[in-house]
Amino acid sequence: MQTATAPEPTITDERRVRIRDLRVQYAPDAPFVLDGVDLDLHRGEMVALLGSSGSGKSTLMKALTGFAPISSGTVQAGDFDVAHLGRGQLRHLRSHVGQVFQQFNLIGRLSVLTNVLTGSLYGAGPVNMLGTFRSEDRKRALELLDRVGIAHKAGDEARSLSGGQQQRVAIARALMQNPKLILADEPVASLDPKMSRVVLELLHAIAREERIPVLVSLHVVPLALEHSDRIVGLRHGEIVVEGATPQLDEAMLAPVYDIDDDAEEAN
Repeated sequence: MQTATAPEPTITDERRVRIRDLRVQYAPDAPFVLDGVDLDLHRGEMVALLGSSGSGKSTLMKALTGFAPISSGTVQAGDFDVAHLGRGQLRHLRSHVGQVFQQFNLIGRLSVLTNVLTGSLYGAGPVNMLGTFRSEDRKRALELLDRVGIAHKAGDEARSLSGGQQQRVAIARALMQNPKLILADEPVASLDPKMSRVVLELLHAIAREERIPVLVSLHVVPLALEHSDRIVGLRHGEIVVEGATPQLDEAMLAPVYDIDDDAEEAN
């Protein structure tokens, strides 16, 4: 008699991510890096996460995929209860999440196409352990490179590309996972203003067209106002501003970067 196997958890529901009263503390006597954060991420929206260095932006993103300890509260990503996942389940969760980083994290000596193809490793099976890729994966990788505007660079070594081109390769690689969520941690910090806008426009279009949430951390307020549907401002691990982007302006976002308290603490 066969026993029914429970379906693997996934990220499928309309509210892709639900965070409630999240606290993160790296050591028992250390201050909380995140202190009582509530946040929902919905399909088809790009959310800009603002905050100065040390505000908790990167820790929040790490908590979503189990790379930061969840001291208390809940992080629900679709069917995944992140705080209570084992190692194998965490790996499965991370296969649903496309990640884009400031430093691109490409393998410089490999071709652009091969770097994109590495995004398919989780789902492609043992064949890729031999260093080969399925023809359908190669076709999709080329389509994604065309989508981000650099298909003509497919055969070039990744290290030969400009910073903006490398970041677009990284986005194509993330899309190879067929992600249900994209986390972009300071993806334009090392890019010039023109290329920053190109990359953020691309991420915003992906959110709309793929109907997935994109959470992007930024330092520059005008970029957040120009390229997001919603803005969340973190300060000292707490959300101090949150709202739909059309309803916000730079003056309303000032508390995120208000330095008065920091100056008092330093004295």
